[in-house]
This record gives sequence, structure tokens and C-alpha cells, in this order.
Amino acid sequence: MDRLILPPAEWRHRKGLDRLIETLGNARFVGGSVRDTLLGIPVSDVDLATPLPPERVVELLCAADIKAAPTGIEHGTITAVLPSGPVEVTTLRRDVSTDGRRATVAFTDDWREDAARRDFTMNALYADPLTDEIFDYFGGLADLDARHVRFIGDPLQRIAEDHLRILRFFRFLARFGDRADPAGLDACTARAKDLMALSRERIRDELLKLLVAKDAVRVAELMLSRGIFEPVLPEIDSVALLARVAGRELAAGVAPHPIRRLAALLPQDPATADQLGARLKLSNAERKRLVTAVTPLDQAPQPLAYRLGVEGAVDQLLLSERPVEEAIAIRDWQLPRLPLTGGALVERGLAKGPDVARALRAVEDRWIAEGFPDEARVAALADEAVAQLLRAASKA
Repeated sequence: MDRLILPPAEWRHRKGLDRLIETLGNARFVGGSVRDTLLGIPVSDVDLATPLPPERVVELLCAADIKAAPTGIEHGTITAVLPSGPVEVTTLRRDVSTDGRRATVAFTDDWREDAARRDFTMNALYADPLTDEIFDYFGGLADLDARHVRFIGDPLQRIAEDHLRILRFFRFLARFGDRADPAGLDACTARAKDLMALSRERIRDELLKLLVAKDAVRVAELMLSRGIFEPVLPEIDSVALLARVAGRELAAGVAPHPIRRLAALLPQDPATADQLGARLKLSNAERKRLVTAVTPLDQAPQPLAYRLGVEGAVDQLLLSERPVEEAIAIRDWQLPRLPLTGGALVERGLAKGPDVARALRAVEDRWIAEGFPDEARVAALADEAVAQLLRAASKA
């Protein structure tokens, strides 16, 4: 049988990578870089597997003046910091014990044993960096060719080892799969409540990645029908708005965004969005964006974008019933700056203090309402606002 060879790819020429491989002497590319190269899609992360113990990896890297960061040394992972970016080097390992959230591992020199502990067959592909030969221990090549997302071995056992694999199964299905392995799908359905044992951060990270995958709508609908969301995200009871928003993003030429798509899965209620954002431990900026997306304001596109920022306005418009052309009109809009300062108002005769802020707001409101006119018009509006405040002060 002919050997399958890893095709040439741009990432193979990353600065420092060849020297790292030469330094280790015994290593193979593994996982996403092999999978994505075979699929002909860009590779983001490069990982290496090696039978060398992690302490020996550190010794070799230090001797070669390659920075070694012990990012996960207890699990055998050393990050080699190259000029072109980090590369994780992980010692071959097998699971000794697992509890669904973390694993205790032992190191091994058996490549097949290392492959057996991975989640899906398409992720257990290795490639020799010197010969480009691909090593496939569990039928990953055939599954990759068929876009078939399949667990290695018993799906229930794989899920028991790490409950996050339930969400990873659906994320990989949304990104790479044409069909889900029936046994894997049934196992995820049966063990959906295991997700409750996971940290909300891990759930958040997988969910946000899933929502921007190419087949996110179909897979979200499948997850809903199988009760996957119920244990941890019971607010999600429909994917209809998500489907509509995905279509409107495409029509508007706007890239999918995970927070916008998460908003489309939720009831359009700010309090619910805020509570879910807190539960998923979204960043402050993400949480604010989520709440803003489900809090529509009845304003024209440009005033809306000025008040919320372009991202917030596009979110609201795509989630709304308003014409998609409104989102198109502002997607690349550069926000104008009010050509007026508090100092300019003081020069017109206002005393420093609350009247200056009051006049700035009044001018800004009229400037927005008039469609952001030029500096000459703003100067006239400023004169009017100052005159009105001075008259009021003289009558007081």
C-alpha cells in the first residue's frame, strides 16, 4: 500500500520550525496541523508529539537556545517559543485516571497508545516532519475524507474521560463534518447532563467557537433537538433567529461573530442576556455587547452607530426586522467626531462647570439629529446653545 504523504503547506516554512525539529530529533506533527493541511485550510496552531520525556525536551531546547516554557509540564507539554510563534511539544502519554474534567497521565513511547487517548479519529493523525509520511492508527484518514466525526473507541468512555468532548463533538461536526457518527451522537445525547460538571469557562470557549463554524445553524438545531443545551443553557429554546441572522450576515457581507450569534440564540431580553453572560464568565466587553445586541433602539442607522459603535449597531440591525441594507450602510462607516470642545464653549462666555457639559450634550444631540453636519454648522449650534444658557442665567 502506498504511503500517504503530507502535502506542502505554508506553515511548514515558519521561522525556527526546522531547527526545533532538528533539535528534538524524534518528533511528529500531530492533530490540527495534519488534519487542516489535508483539508487544504489554513493552519493556526502547530503541535509536536515526541517520546522524549518533558525534562529532556527542556534540556534540548535550552541547549539550542530555544526558549522553553513549561506551560503544562505535569501533563508533558512544553511550549517552544519560536520567532514565528509558539509550538507545543508534548510527550507521548496514556491516561492513568480521569474524572471527566481532568486526567492523570503516564508517559509512554508508544505512538498508538498516545493516539488512543485522543478524542476523534481525525485528530489522531501524525506526520513525520522529515519524510512527510502520515501515520493513521484509527481510520482517521477515511473519516476525514468522508467528513465523518467519529470518536476513537467507545464514545461513552471518551466522554466519561472528558465531558467537554460532548461540545467538541458538535463543534467539529459544525466545522468539518457532513455527518455525525450515530454512536457518538447517541452517546452525547445520553450523557448531556455531564456538561453540568464542567467549568462555565470551558463551556463558553467551546460554544463560541462552535457558533462561528460554517455549519453552526444546522448543528445548533441538532443540539437543541437532542437536549444538549438544556443542562447548562436552558434559555436556548429555538434556533430560528440564529438561522435568520446567519442569512442576514451573509447578505450584508458581515463576518459571523460569536457574541452576535449567541444573542440570536437567546430570548431578546436584556436581563436574561446579562445573567447568561455572567454565568458564562464573558469579559466585560463581551457581556456588554451581548446585552446591547438584544436591546434594540429605535434610531436611524448612523445615529445608532454613533451611540453604540459600529459593531453594536450592526448587531442590533441584523437581529432586528429592519432591512439588511441598513447594516450594509454602516458596516464600514467611520464614526465622526464632534468638532467642538468644552474649551470652545468657555471661550464663547460659559463659565466652567455643569453648563459646559449641558451645552455639549445639546449641541451633540442636534448634530446627530441633523446628520452630522460640518464644523460651520456645529459652530452655529454652539452659539445658539451658549446664548440660550446665558439668557437663562441672566433671568435667574
